[in-house]
Amino acid sequence: MTTRRLGSTGLQVTALCIGTSPLASMPRLYGYEVTEQQAVDTVNAVLDSHGAINLIDTSNGYGNDGSAEKRIGEALRRRRSNEPGLGGLPAGTILATKVDPDPYTGDFSGKRVRQSLEESMERLGLDHIDLLHLHDPERISFDEGTAPGGPVDTLADLKREGLVSHLGVAGGPVDLMRQYLDTGVFEVVLTHNRYTLLDRSAESLFRTAHERGIGVLNAAPYGGGMLAKGPETQTQYAYGQRDDAIATAAAAMRAAATRADVPLAAAALQFSLRAPFIDSTVIGVSSPERVAQTLELAGVPIPDALWEELEKLVPDSSLWLDPPKQGS
Repeated sequence: MTTRRLGSTGLQVTALCIGTSPLASMPRLYGYEVTEQQAVDTVNAVLDSHGAINLIDTSNGYGNDGSAEKRIGEALRRRRSNEPGLGGLPAGTILATKVDPDPYTGDFSGKRVRQSLEESMERLGLDHIDLLHLHDPERISFDEGTAPGGPVDTLADLKREGLVSHLGVAGGPVDLMRQYLDTGVFEVVLTHNRYTLLDRSAESLFRTAHERGIGVLNAAPYGGGMLAKGPETQTQYAYGQRDDAIATAAAAMRAAATRADVPLAAAALQFSLRAPFIDSTVIGVSSPERVAQTLELAGVPIPDALWEELEKLVPDSSLWLDPPKQGS
């Protein structure tokens, strides 16, 4: 895949980014377990993709005791052992992680932000992070997040100290993401489940960010699985129960895609990939086979007529995760 500039960061990223939450093995969330070896093999499949995917997204809080980061770190350590001098992370590969609250106390202070990064670097075996996100800041108030010496101030300090090259904010609520971008501290925004075939909550945020030179990462284009597995298999959208109209729309979209001989998952993925204001699309994977399948889905030809039909089936905006405010 060709690369795109991630906003004004100067980082060149592929249109696909691999999300590593599933590699942490969280059966309560995903319904299946992932062994350490499977996770290591998956990371290697990405690193050996010959530039098809050069961006990996993880987090301090993925899994018990940072298991996703530990497994990525193990993959990198094995590569360093097998290929001395290469450093484990291939040239041009970007590894982004996120700072998270203390998993036991919920502390999300400036001190905790620094500790979170230290934990991540130790697990990953890295002494520098290209892109570091403030993760799910909806867990604290905006005033707490931006207080003197708080999370945002500390992130800016970490960048000034050279431990981090670029800062992003990754979370859910669109209005809150916009507030954090308005601080001028963040160069990248990531949100999830809010720009899909079924939900356009984040479109305005993404367009505005792109125009301002802020990098845009769109995560979970399958809506937590509904647009990949189908509404009968995955009855939840964005990991929660939604109005029945969401599942009805997904079923109608799948029928339209089937008539066009296109997998619905391909249309869901490419809906994000074709947006000119999205720099990279984050897809969670759990096996090397899923990496290969994702690359195949990205290349499926989709006729213009199907895009037109799918657009007519989008649920009413009142059903989106973040419905637009009246008058906006």
